Amino acid sequence: MTCKKQEMPAYDPRGVQGIGLNYATGNRGGCHVRGYTIAIEVLQNGAVMDPHVTEGKAGLDITFQDLTAALDSSGACLFSTFGIGGAELVEMLSALTGVDYTLDEFMRIGERIWNQERLWNLQVGYTKVDDTLPKRLLTEPIKTGPSKGEVSHLDQMLPEYYGLRGWDENGVPTKAKLKELAL
Repeated sequence: MTCKKQEMPAYDPRGVQGIGLNYATGNRGGCHVRGYTIAIEVLQNGAVMDPHVTEGKAGLDITFQDLTAALDSSGACLFSTFGIGGAELVEMLSALTGVDYTLDEFMRIGERIWNQERLWNLQVGYTKVDDTLPKRLLTEPIKTGPSKGEVSHLDQMLPEYYGLRGWDENGVPTKAKLKELAL
């Protein structure tokens, strides 16, 4: 099963709502390393968030997507975030480059990257229609285990995600958002 023609790895979005939203909205499709909400939803690394709820997942995904976009652009490895956080990443980047970054600036870099990638995807033909999961994950409940009976509630999370991103209801960055990001 795929999102935006990329096979989804490891995690079933029916049992982990945030990763489902991440797969659907990921600029390169069903990828867990460009918004690793599993760190909070499953591993409880630094915080705890129920994987079955939808509330707060749009903001969680945006934070992780922006963080990993900035992290990737810095050349650091995603796995370093299992032991250090954004503040330490910024400190290391500042030491390496000689430029004093703040955490807010680092996250803004990631937000700009994410929006630029979104603009590229729109230009090559991806649309809101592509911000989805395979039908099975939206309609067929998990049959056994701790997530028995669950489906992905993407329809509940996607509008909030677009709003928090500063995108219109079609998933297109607004003129105001592009101006804010100097894009």
